[in-house]
Amino acid sequence: MNGILVVDKPKGYTSRDIVNLVSKKFNTKKVGHTGTLDPIATGVLVIPIGNALKVSELLTSEKKEYIARVILGYETDMLDITGTIIKKNKPKVTKQEIIEVLKQFIGIQKQQVPMYSAVKINGKKLYEYARSNIKVTPPTKTIEVYSLTLIDEPIKVDNTIEFSIKCEVSKGTYIRSLIRDIGYKLGTYGTMKELKRIKQGIFTINDAYSLEDIQKDHYKLITIKKSLPNIKVTVLDNNTLKKVKNGQVLDTFFEEEMSLLVNKEGKEIAIYKQIPGNKVKPYKMIEV
Repeated sequence: MNGILVVDKPKGYTSRDIVNLVSKKFNTKKVGHTGTLDPIATGVLVIPIGNALKVSELLTSEKKEYIARVILGYETDMLDITGTIIKKNKPKVTKQEIIEVLKQFIGIQKQQVPMYSAVKINGKKLYEYARSNIKVTPPTKTIEVYSLTLIDEPIKVDNTIEFSIKCEVSKGTYIRSLIRDIGYKLGTYGTMKELKRIKQGIFTINDAYSLEDIQKDHYKLITIKKSLPNIKVTVLDNNTLKKVKNGQVLDTFFEEEMSLLVNKEGKEIAIYKQIPGNKVKPYKMIEV
């Protein structure tokens, strides 16, 4: 069983939970994922199975798209509604002010990593420091927000304001941190109520199957070839096929920087890349 399964992860499951369920379903340990979603989050989770695991890093897109529900008026230690409230006030912002502030976040910027995250300092994960009440300064990282828009009417709920945003961001962006920073910019505090990933690279929510679909065998795996549309395919003759299967360095026989090599039946064999000296060598061996 080889290919990519796109799962619509439900709330309450970790990404590891989904991997374990898929592993049990297909009776294989050769299962992984290409982008963690917190238990509170839902949506696109890309699951490579079998030989597709060998190209996992090529499936990890630089761009991801989300829809998030924002609460203005308080902040929690975890930056989402599963945490404990640590700051609060009564927000006084208009729809137009929200729209204008969202525009300010588009572009390259520095973002402070949440304390409740798996990022490590001195070999220890940040959430371990947080749970032990040990104070450390979370690191900052460079991220990019490609688009950020308000997609519904802000509403008042008790002493808070709620609204939804749609954003396209670079890999490694924490939406919880983005919402926190939006709150600060609006003179209040922000907390994430809901999060749904609707796109990761070429994979969209329309490609995703529910856990119920998968259990009922109502799914279709995406081939390695279809999952890597930006890499040109080269069909191998029998002589070259034997050399490729042995992992040999060969004289250049394709023009691109990298190529997915398949046999005459279309089966993915390897990905080769150019090296100095007008040669190509294995980058990923898929079928040997």
